[in-house]
Amino acid sequence: MKKLIVFMFSIVLLGSCQKDIEGCTDPLAVNYNASANTANGSCRYTPIIGDSYQGGIVFYLDSNGGGLIAAPIDQFLGAQWGCYGTTISGADGSAIGIGVQNTIDIEVGCTAAGTAADICANLTLGGYSDWFLPSKDELNLMWINLADTDGNGSSTGVTDPNNIGGFANSGYWSSTEYDNDYAWIQYFSYGGQGSPYKSGSASVRAIRAF
Repeated sequence: MKKLIVFMFSIVLLGSCQKDIEGCTDPLAVNYNASANTANGSCRYTPIIGDSYQGGIVFYLDSNGGGLIAAPIDQFLGAQWGCYGTTISGADGSAIGIGVQNTIDIEVGCTAAGTAADICANLTLGGYSDWFLPSKDELNLMWINLADTDGNGSSTGVTDPNNIGGFANSGYWSSTEYDNDYAWIQYFSYGGQGSPYKSGSASVRAIRAF
């Protein structure tokens, strides 16, 4: 009987030592915390900028409950835009929301494998296969909302705690063509844009819409 009492007392002591971890405990919420054991009313059911959501990181929200998501990792660090010397019909769109069409147009007009757009179009990541190469303006938003979150106009790459996208200090291809020889790029070291040769090398980060 004494042994049973001691055993039950030990269980009570062990249970009383459990630390409360507050957070969202609803698995259906965007900000669900699997480590939390105490609900604190923080659950959200619509994403915000910077959330991990549907295979990546949210960097743009529209007014209709949708937006754009960046892949959580780079897909390539030294890809070519492709088809130097060839103008790709329709691939010159720069606006937010046009990257997917640019990518389609590049795939049709530039059949070379392993180009920046081709890498994105054939990507399956996080259970999703509808990734594409961002347009010039979409890429700039990625820089503003994921890489330069402290607004100081610079990023020290993956070691910078304000660089929540884990971007490298390199140039990233957009899907926006400049002309037959050049395409637009975003430099994630300081946020500027340029238009180097399509045959040059740059990093690739795919995005998808939700």
